[in-house]
Amino acid sequence: MNTVDERLHTAALAVPHNEHRRERRARKRSASQIEADARRAKTLEARARLQAERAEARSAAYLPAAGDTGPAQLRMPGRLKLPKHQDTSATLAGHYPFLAEAGLGSAGVFVGQDLYSGGSFVYDPWVLYQRGMITAPNIVLAGIVGSGKSSLAKSLYTRSLPFGRRVYVPGDPKGEHTAVAEAVGGRAIILGYGLRNRLNPLDEGHRAASASDAEWAAQLASRRRELIGALAETVLDRALSPLEHTAIDLALADTVRSAEVPILPMVVDRILDPTSEDNHDGRLAEDGRLVGHALRRLVAGDLAGLFDGPSTVRFDPSLPMVSLDLSRVAENSTLISVLMTCSSAWMESALADPAGGQRWVIYDEAWRLMAYPALLRRMDAQWRLARHFGIANMLVFHKLSDLDNVGDSGSAMRALASSLLANAETRIVYRQEPDQLGHTATALGLSGTEQKLLPALGTGQGLWRVKDRSFVVQHQLHPDELEAFDTTARMTAGR
Repeated sequence: MNTVDERLHTAALAVPHNEHRRERRARKRSASQIEADARRAKTLEARARLQAERAEARSAAYLPAAGDTGPAQLRMPGRLKLPKHQDTSATLAGHYPFLAEAGLGSAGVFVGQDLYSGGSFVYDPWVLYQRGMITAPNIVLAGIVGSGKSSLAKSLYTRSLPFGRRVYVPGDPKGEHTAVAEAVGGRAIILGYGLRNRLNPLDEGHRAASASDAEWAAQLASRRRELIGALAETVLDRALSPLEHTAIDLALADTVRSAEVPILPMVVDRILDPTSEDNHDGRLAEDGRLVGHALRRLVAGDLAGLFDGPSTVRFDPSLPMVSLDLSRVAENSTLISVLMTCSSAWMESALADPAGGQRWVIYDEAWRLMAYPALLRRMDAQWRLARHFGIANMLVFHKLSDLDNVGDSGSAMRALASSLLANAETRIVYRQEPDQLGHTATALGLSGTEQKLLPALGTGQGLWRVKDRSFVVQHQLHPDELEAFDTTARMTAGR
């Protein structure tokens, strides 16, 4: 683009007629003088204004350069010295907002508010595992009665349902999960004395679509054999001998061959009165006498009524939630363990299905369950295979010292119970009694600050330890959740 040098030419619009050159020059000088006087007056005005501002600034009162003297100094007699303090960034994050924990991300299930950062707290074991933040998707949840731990467990698994997860509760001693299962479209299987429901331990259970006939036959035979052995060990409260295992194997094989729907009374009859084809040396009945009478308790003794016929209820793994309600038999710990053993066998067949998807497995009132070696071994196996099965186990109990009641010190059972805690990288601790602080801190490796927090936690507030990171979270419930999860209805019925 070319530029053009433009010049402005001006001329007077009106001049006197017949003006001489001398008069024109005088007129121009007069105009120039008027312009110069106007500029000079403007400059003088600006200079006077600046001088006035400077004079006003000089007249303002300021402190002396060295400060006031006497008491007005506001100084200490000596130099100010602050003690040095050194701490980890994890601890300092609780004192300084600019070091507050950033949280676990926004992907997953909303839990509540992080009380240190003020932000939302979101947790999902499958998301954290995919991101490499944890390597074990199992959870341990402990808290005294009334601290809100049960509501947290229920909200965690119900809020996971829209993400395609399903929920299994293999044993609910207090029946707290029954209403929740029915509310979300699942099913609660209620077993107890006087009810029509029956549970056949020899049911085939869930068959994976990918299993061939040969694989399914082998799996079914192995599961039935292990289940009958576990039931016998639970009632006898000891491990079986090789002779007793042989008696169970032969009786079970004969029952399956001769019956279209094998049931437990048939196995008991064949253990106590074996066929001549199996009893080659005439000693098989004596070898299996104790185990036969132990299993007879389940079909004709004090534990009869629940296992003596074909099942009237079925475990449907396709439902969003399945819970086994044991509240009708809560006073009989042996029967609870037997029912739990049967439901665990059902559940394991569904968990082993590669197309089963992601599932929660909730062990409520775990202190009751861990008292039985057969159940404890099953729980330990499921915890170790959690990643393989795509499940997240949750163990709920009151206090960590409950683990000390499992077996004798140094026993195999105590080691199994401790391994459950070791294989859970998410530990949630709600309010604890002061006498439990030392044991809790030792078991979880809590710092002194974290230990002091526990007795002062309010309802719904918990210390979350996710691997090496700590959070203090206020659990938040929707009013509908609060109504569905309420466990104090009987205590507050008169209000």
